[in-house]
Amino acid sequence: MEKIFGPAGMLARHLPGYESRPGQQEMATAIGELLSGPVDVEESGAPAASLAIEAETGLGKTLAYLIPAVLSGKKVVISTNTRNLQDQILEREIPFIRKYVDSELKAICVKGRQNYLCLYRWHQQCSEDQGELFTGSVAEKISGWIEQTRFGDRAELDWLSSASPLWRKICCQSHFCLGGDCPDGRRCFLNRLRREAASCRLLVVNHHLLFSDLAVRRGGYGEVLPRYEVVIFDEAHHVEKVATRFFGRSFSRYQVKDLAADIERSSGEGLGPKQRRELLRRINALVGRMEQFTALFPAKLGRFPLGELLQASSPLMEKRDLLLSAFDTLADTLDSCGDGKEPWTQYGIRCRDLMAELECICTESFDDLPEEEVQRVHWFERREKNLLLSATPIDVATELQNSLFSMVGGCVFTSATLTTGGDFGYFLGRLGLAEDTPTLSFPSPFPYAERTLLYIPEDSFPEPAAGGYQLELHAQLQRLLEASGGRALVLFTSFKAMNMAFHALEEEIPYSVFRQGDAPRHELLRRFSQETDSVLFAVASFWEGVDIPGESLSLLIIDKLPFEVPSDPVIMARMNRIIAAGGNPFFDFQVPRAILTLRQGVGRLMRNSDDRGVIAILDVRLFSKGYGRRFRKSLPPSPLVRDVEAVTTFFNQERDDSQ
Repeated sequence: MEKIFGPAGMLARHLPGYESRPGQQEMATAIGELLSGPVDVEESGAPAASLAIEAETGLGKTLAYLIPAVLSGKKVVISTNTRNLQDQILEREIPFIRKYVDSELKAICVKGRQNYLCLYRWHQQCSEDQGELFTGSVAEKISGWIEQTRFGDRAELDWLSSASPLWRKICCQSHFCLGGDCPDGRRCFLNRLRREAASCRLLVVNHHLLFSDLAVRRGGYGEVLPRYEVVIFDEAHHVEKVATRFFGRSFSRYQVKDLAADIERSSGEGLGPKQRRELLRRINALVGRMEQFTALFPAKLGRFPLGELLQASSPLMEKRDLLLSAFDTLADTLDSCGDGKEPWTQYGIRCRDLMAELECICTESFDDLPEEEVQRVHWFERREKNLLLSATPIDVATELQNSLFSMVGGCVFTSATLTTGGDFGYFLGRLGLAEDTPTLSFPSPFPYAERTLLYIPEDSFPEPAAGGYQLELHAQLQRLLEASGGRALVLFTSFKAMNMAFHALEEEIPYSVFRQGDAPRHELLRRFSQETDSVLFAVASFWEGVDIPGESLSLLIIDKLPFEVPSDPVIMARMNRIIAAGGNPFFDFQVPRAILTLRQGVGRLMRNSDDRGVIAILDVRLFSKGYGRRFRKSLPPSPLVRDVEAVTTFFNQERDDSQ
């Protein structure tokens, strides 16, 4: 790796602006060594060799895993959490590697099937009258595109709105796939993609698709991706969350309404008047039963335990049984439609799948079991227009062992945030990785000590639960924003806190103030980046994935430590599991999760070595509570100040230096 990553190596010669970093070379060497070992699981009989690497922003971790992956000659899946990172790998890194490392490298990005056009459904739409949804100009554009596109990837249609209802009607969906019976099978874009993927050594996917593949394989329903030998997870701090979703069960009101709408749309195809009337009657009965079932759930929005509600409500169980019966009757009716032809067979499968999900979620035993024996937490979520029922695994470690670690030869996990207080224990434990799993940690090469400050209010500032906190918080925000001249991203732990601060300060500070929810995410980030002295108030998704280098983001403010709400059913179940095992859920679970979220938020400030600015965390618990040391130990090595005047002096000096 010295010949590639060293001071006089290939990257230094051919990559503009490249700086040789020992950590990057060490990371690449470690991954290369792991990939050089045996990867045939059936021969070795051992679980996947694993490696966890924390590589903070600026190290160059993408090339550090891509180059050894390519040199290994093995079939490798690169799994990311975001589309942006996939695009970076395919548009920037892969062309460079082809030019200077392996000219014959075949790599491809594989997305979820809903990202690709289904020719059969397209031809169905063309034969129907779609009114405004399907104008002549739209039809001509898509028809021309179909003749040119290689894989029918929706991303190529940059003129088609992301919210377009048309795409949903013409994309590939498993419950519409006719398989070998499809008249368009020879030209199928998805089949073409799969053939191409089978011949590629490097597959770039997102976590959702990878775990969808694992879930399908586990269920014995084939596979989404061709066989692979090694998986490299980037943005690996998301792995547990995504695995939890795909190893669970779910059922929603929207799924029922979608099924009913799709069947009704197809009911004019090849059915006699009597058969059509009977089918529509069954659809209406199903939708009616679903609405009756939904109406018995509490109206309060949020996520709540399901088991207690089902045990306490006989009417709810009665409506569940009626809903299951309506599914069963509709499925039988669908079996008799169209003499077993499509799309009726697929509708029948879809109907029975929904029935099975509902039955599993609402019929499994809710007897009092010891916490260590409870495998899933059953819960429901009320949204404004939807009801979601779920059965979520409390612990994904066993699922990962059975579905991933026993099926591949090697797994690499990397992210800018895997440790809490410098310790990998929480991350390894949540995924079921052995305590002696090799780990590496590389700090950011960015000059935090010279170009940043960390501000935490003095001890007299109230804790979040204390009286007067909101007034003091808003006063601090105003002083900090005035000191920086705007140029700030302000991250909140709740929409309520964000909205209160927005209304309190919008008219008090002389800068443009943008708020999450007032415009699409990409539009907010564009305006914030271009209007240099603006301020962006945000929550949730803006804690990571925001990459605004330069002057526009010179002040990063976090209102308080991002502890999760412990009343969430899944969080409660996982905390109860820790208590049953003799652990402390606050220190073993809540604190590590909050530290990882905080580190992601803090990472928004320094995006390149020329950036400079202030990180302000307005929570005195960093000093007033014992656990504050663990948080502080996880923060960048920025000089600590506790006086707003020091922040003002920092920004004044910055202005003097720029003149």
